[in-house]
Amino acid sequence: MNAKTKRLIKLDKEHLWHPFTQMKEWLASDPLIIEKGQGNYLIDTEGKKYLDGVSSLWVNVHGHRKKEVDRAIKSQVDKIAHSTLLGLGNTPSIELAEKLVGIAPKGLNKVFYSDNGSTAVEIALKMAFQFWEQSQKNNTKRQFIAFTGAYHGDTFGSMSVGEIDIFVNKYRPLLFDIFRSPYPYCYRCPVEKDKKDCKTACLDKLEDILKEHHNEIAACVIEPIIQGAAGMIVSPPGFLKGVRRLTKKYNVLLITDEVATGFGRTGKMFACEVENIVPDMLCLAKGLTAGYMPLAATMVTDRIYKAFLGKYEEYKSFFHGHTYTGNPLGCAAAIANIEVFEKEKVIEKLRPKITLFKELLKKFEDLTHVGEVRQIGLVAGIEVVADKNTTEPFPSKNRVAFKACLEARDYGVLIRPLGDVIVIMPPLSIKDSELKKIVQVTYDCVKKITG
Repeated sequence: MNAKTKRLIKLDKEHLWHPFTQMKEWLASDPLIIEKGQGNYLIDTEGKKYLDGVSSLWVNVHGHRKKEVDRAIKSQVDKIAHSTLLGLGNTPSIELAEKLVGIAPKGLNKVFYSDNGSTAVEIALKMAFQFWEQSQKNNTKRQFIAFTGAYHGDTFGSMSVGEIDIFVNKYRPLLFDIFRSPYPYCYRCPVEKDKKDCKTACLDKLEDILKEHHNEIAACVIEPIIQGAAGMIVSPPGFLKGVRRLTKKYNVLLITDEVATGFGRTGKMFACEVENIVPDMLCLAKGLTAGYMPLAATMVTDRIYKAFLGKYEEYKSFFHGHTYTGNPLGCAAAIANIEVFEKEKVIEKLRPKITLFKELLKKFEDLTHVGEVRQIGLVAGIEVVADKNTTEPFPSKNRVAFKACLEARDYGVLIRPLGDVIVIMPPLSIKDSELKKIVQVTYDCVKKITG
C-alpha cells in the first residue's frame, strides 16, 4: 500500500461518516479508495482496475469519462455553473425539460427539478396531496397507498411510503400512516408459495383497499417492474398494467418511482414502457445525468399542473424548491446523456447483451446455496440462502453475500449485496467480455464462500 493510500485511509477514518455503513466495521477494514474511472472500470489509488458491476450504485449508464458528457459539463462551466430557477430561467434546464418530455411516456408534459431520488418522490407526494386539496371541495383524499417491500428514499415522506424495516423502523414515530398492498413475489405476498396465482391475488387485494378507501387515497406509489432494495423483485407480466387500470378505475393518482429503473435498466428507456402504461407522475434521478451529477426530476401531466394555476392571493403555487433546482451543470450532463442514447441507439443495442446476461446467469441454478436468480434487462439479483429447498436464509451475522462481494474484489470486480441478495447492475456500455467476467467471478465467489 503506497503512502498516498495510507494517508487517505487515515483521513477517511478520522473524518468521514459513510452511508448505510456500520462504521465500527469500516474502521477495522482496509477500504478501497477510488481515484479514477475509465469506461466500465473504477481505478483505486494503487492503480488497480475494477469492473463497476453495480454502476456506482445504479447510476452510471455509458461508462466513466464518457467524452460527450465530459465535454458538455466542461462547456457549461465556461458559461455558468449555477443560476436559480426562482424567478429566472436557465438555458440547460429548459432544453432538458424539452428532451425529457420527448422521451417520457406520452402525456407527462411538465418537469419539476430537484436533487436526488428521495426528493423526487417527496415532491410527487406533496404535489399529489396539494392537487386534491385544490381540485375538489371538502377534499378527503389525503392518504397514500404503497406496496410491501417498497423503498422510495430516505426523507420522511419517502420513508413513510417505503417499508423495509432496516431503513424505516427506527423512524416510525416520525412517519405518517399509509395503506399497504402486497407486491407480487415479495415476502408478504398472500400466495408467495404459488407464483402462478400471485399477480391475481395481489391485484385483488389492491382493489379491495381501493374499493373501500378510494375517497381517502390521493395517490398510489410503486417501483414499476422491479423493487430494487427489496432484493431485485421482478413483478409478473401484467401486474403494473393492472395497477394502472385500478388506479384509473378508482380515481387515484399513480406515481411511478423510476429512480432506479429509468434510463435503460429494464431494456426500455423507462420501466413503464415494458407494459405501455402512463403514470400521472414519474420520478427520475440516478441515470438521469448518466451518473455524473446530482439531479432529479418529477414529471407530471397537464391535469396535475393546471390545478396549481391561479391568482397569487389564492396561494395555489407549489411551495417547494431546492437551492440547486435545475442546476445548469447537471442539466447539461443530462442533455448529453439523452443525446448519447439517441446517437448510439443504446436501447436497441441492449437486446443481445440482455440475452447473453440471461444465459450466463443460468449457471447459478446449479449452486446449492442460491435460492433464486431474478433478472430483467441488465439487472439481476442473486439470492444466497442456507437451504435451497426451503429458501431459509443464512443468519444475518454470517454476512455471506457481503463476503462473496468482498472476495470478488480480489478478481477485479466490484459488486454489492442487498442483505443476502447480490446485485449485478453494470453500466449499459458493458462489453460482452466484461459481462462474462462479472458473472463468472460472482459465481466463483458465491461457490467459494458458501462451500
